[in-house]
Amino acid sequence: MVYRQFSQFLSRSLVRCLLCGDSCPHRSGLCSGCRAELPLLHSACERCALPLPEADRTCPRCLQQPPSFAGARAAWHYAFPVGQLIQRFKYRGDLAAGHSLAQLAANRLAPRTKPDLLVPIPLHWRKFLFGRGFNQAHQIAEEFGRRWGIPVHPRLLRKVTAGETQQQLKRARRLHNLSRSFAIRGDVDGLHIGLVDDVITTGATLEAASRVLLQAGAEKVSACALARVP
Repeated sequence: MVYRQFSQFLSRSLVRCLLCGDSCPHRSGLCSGCRAELPLLHSACERCALPLPEADRTCPRCLQQPPSFAGARAAWHYAFPVGQLIQRFKYRGDLAAGHSLAQLAANRLAPRTKPDLLVPIPLHWRKFLFGRGFNQAHQIAEEFGRRWGIPVHPRLLRKVTAGETQQQLKRARRLHNLSRSFAIRGDVDGLHIGLVDDVITTGATLEAASRVLLQAGAEKVSACALARVP
């Protein structure tokens, strides 16, 4: 709802570019010059979206130990200015920045095979109520779902443990931290689930969520995000 209202506002108004401040008629809220500066992720591992040279299709880690999810995609490298826009969205409640990135990413990441449901990675209720006040992955999923014609189920996954702050943790520690941290509320039997998050860092969060979904009977899990950390 928030994104729809913001989109309607953009369609009626000439706004300023979110990055440079120049007049911007483009509905994304980013001018053509700033859109051209976004660090597109052209070549990446088909399984975990890790940036790779053009000739490689799968990273060494996924070759040695394939993840539970079938594939992951991201629109951009987590680098300037995408990283700054995501931080504004995530930590300062800048919904305009989130809307702009989700809208542009939806155009880049339109799935060849549509999932049956889009499911945002959930926040623990404490972080939701006493911290951010909204789930950035839910906001992104709503924009993706609207543009791709896929239903969004924001309550299918539940974060049952708060855990440690994940940002500075290595992959092994993240996996340990996230073990048994998700629960399912709903039927996923035989479904292709599309997980949505803002940033893929190590893939540990997607791995933990995917395991729970597959154990509950999901046929396939794929993932998409705005950006990927190298």
